[in-house]
Amino acid sequence: MLYFNSHKIPELRGLNFAQRMQVVRACADKLPAPTKVGLNILKLLVLSGLFILIARADGWAIAGYVLLLIIAYPLITRPITYALCQSQFSAMRRQLFEQKNPPDAAD
Repeated sequence: MLYFNSHKIPELRGLNFAQRMQVVRACADKLPAPTKVGLNILKLLVLSGLFILIARADGWAIAGYVLLLIIAYPLITRPITYALCQSQFSAMRRQLFEQKNPPDAAD
């Protein structure tokens, strides 16, 4: 299933926004190199296509294309990033947040 918002991902429920983004970033950093390259190429294609539209536009059309860029880029790239990282979310959440409060050592 594709998620457009990290709040709806079952593995990340109960975390605040900063914690969810920390888990997503850590999982994205651990993606295999070919997957990272493919994801970055997709992002580059989306950005370059929209920037070409902006460069060729005149007048108020530029503002429309900028608005399209602001809306379309996250709508395209976030669900793909979440889908590629979803298998690692549970393990990364445990690694990041369940080990933050280790038992106090006796002095």
